[in-house]
Amino acid sequence: MRKIFGWVLLALGAFLVVVALTATLWAPGQVKRTPLDTDSTTRLAGSADKLNPGTGEVESLDVKATSITQADSKRSDDEVVVFVNSVCLVIDEGDVPDCVDADDPEGRLVSASTDVFATDRSTAEAVNGEYLPAGAEEKEGLINKWPFDAEKKDYQYWDGILGAPVDAVYDSTETLDGLETYKYHVVVDEESAEVVDGVQGIYSQDKFLWIDPVTGSIINQTQQELRTLEDGDVLLDLDLAFTEDQVADNVESAKDSGSLIELITRTVPLVGFIGGALALLAGAFLVFAGRRRETA
Repeated sequence: MRKIFGWVLLALGAFLVVVALTATLWAPGQVKRTPLDTDSTTRLAGSADKLNPGTGEVESLDVKATSITQADSKRSDDEVVVFVNSVCLVIDEGDVPDCVDADDPEGRLVSASTDVFATDRSTAEAVNGEYLPAGAEEKEGLINKWPFDAEKKDYQYWDGILGAPVDAVYDSTETLDGLETYKYHVVVDEESAEVVDGVQGIYSQDKFLWIDPVTGSIINQTQQELRTLEDGDVLLDLDLAFTEDQVADNVESAKDSGSLIELITRTVPLVGFIGGALALLAGAFLVFAGRRRETA
């Protein structure tokens, strides 16, 4: 019986070591990848000074924005995920929905856009070429998230108004609702750009992004954006941030995802290697000690 138990321990130890090796060598590449079933809605709110084309006056308004990002599984593959993103900014008055038509009788639509882009599932860097439909804008740098295991360094971050990447500078480390995040700062200072379709003007932006370093997801974001005509007349002066509920949801999701990654990539290997080693030692002792007694 002692010998049988020893062989059982040897088998268990070998199994645990194999599990630990798998979790160490193979699992990180599988769990640290953007899911192909991503379907997220992000809500922001704030204020805006906006030119009213009808009156020629700049109006101060409460606004809200909704960004919906969905993965296109048919265009995606093991290495690259393709996203379809729609963003709608509306005047926040009354019971306004997330988005309204351009011919909304109350004139509550500020802007609406749809974009298609592709990113590497691990590095989050933009990918172009065959993954994009005809006519889609090619991009560079990070777009909708940071890489897994984000670092305290500067990254290139895509700016859709400029149509070029800009520096996202590491600023500091901050804790949001118990989650450690890396804070990055993006500044665009009075750059010439197409501020409205077909209209050239001056564009500035001051944006902060709080990133979960484990998953690379954006936890919070604040932005101040200014678009003017070349003579300085204001078209849009926007101050926007994630809502408190959105930040809370993002923190909870990041904690859940981080716990799963921690379990698979750290806890399982630790338990596997330690438990496997102990089981192998105990099993070897029982088997070979028994053999020595039989020989004697």
